[in-house]
Amino acid sequence: MSSLEEPLGLDKLPSLSDIDLSRRFSSKRCSTSGDDSGLGYCWIDGKTCGSFNSYEKDFKEFARETFTWRNHTREIKHKDVVWQNKGRKNDTVPRGITTKIFKGMPNYVKIVEVGPRDGLQNEKNIVPTSVKIELIKRLISCGLSVVEATSFVSPKWVPQLADAKDVVEAVKNLEGARLPVLTPNLKGFEAAVAAGAKEIAVFGSASESFSKANINCTIEESLVRFRDVINASKKLEIPVRGYVSCVIGCPVEGAISPSKVAYVAKQLHDMGCSEISLGDTIGIGTPGRNYLYMHMIELIVSLHFKLGIIST
Repeated sequence: MSSLEEPLGLDKLPSLSDIDLSRRFSSKRCSTSGDDSGLGYCWIDGKTCGSFNSYEKDFKEFARETFTWRNHTREIKHKDVVWQNKGRKNDTVPRGITTKIFKGMPNYVKIVEVGPRDGLQNEKNIVPTSVKIELIKRLISCGLSVVEATSFVSPKWVPQLADAKDVVEAVKNLEGARLPVLTPNLKGFEAAVAAGAKEIAVFGSASESFSKANINCTIEESLVRFRDVINASKKLEIPVRGYVSCVIGCPVEGAISPSKVAYVAKQLHDMGCSEISLGDTIGIGTPGRNYLYMHMIELIVSLHFKLGIIST
């Protein structure tokens, strides 16, 4: 999705056949383990985990996997979902599932446009600064309320964004939209503030492999960097948006455990991020699977998150 230091080019990613989605996301199931590491459910690879487009099928998997440790009687209530037992072991179906899904639908969808940063950073031909500025203006004129303008990364790793200072200085006073910028570390944050940035973002990952490939550090090392940035932003009362990538799956590791996502998200929340965005970076989520992952993550950390769906 996004790169903070050295962009992860498409040539570095395995092909879909190499990822073997059918094996990683359909023939494996995430099952519960006794070791919850203090985060609630700890998920490990085991059995099967369907990647269905059907809410009903995904909810059957959810009921089967999440609540196998309970003694199912005639019906089990979990919040406002009622699971009916048909008499056979683990044979449960949700009642009124359509009502449940649409009852929980948000009243609106928030669009965070990242084209001027994420859309341009891997382009080989350098886009003129004037074109980037005009792009941002036109996106705002479309009615977009949040447009991520650029990223204050090392020009060595991302030459396309070497003009971040000039871009921010040109658009910082535009009205009608928030214009956050990505800052991978304290040095980038200081440069962003000097240019006039009024909102920033940090970009982490729930995948250890993706974190190393994308921002050249481990998850724990990235959290140390982000803590410095967020502490500095608090002193200046600058809001911080926290990204967590690869929340459904990783191009290197395959399926990602909800407990890993919950850990990174909670760390960012506790540091002081005003908003947390969970991203399906490689776009392998289905409606049912996205719902289940979000529900499980919220159960683990008792926080409400936004799910970022990649659209190009």
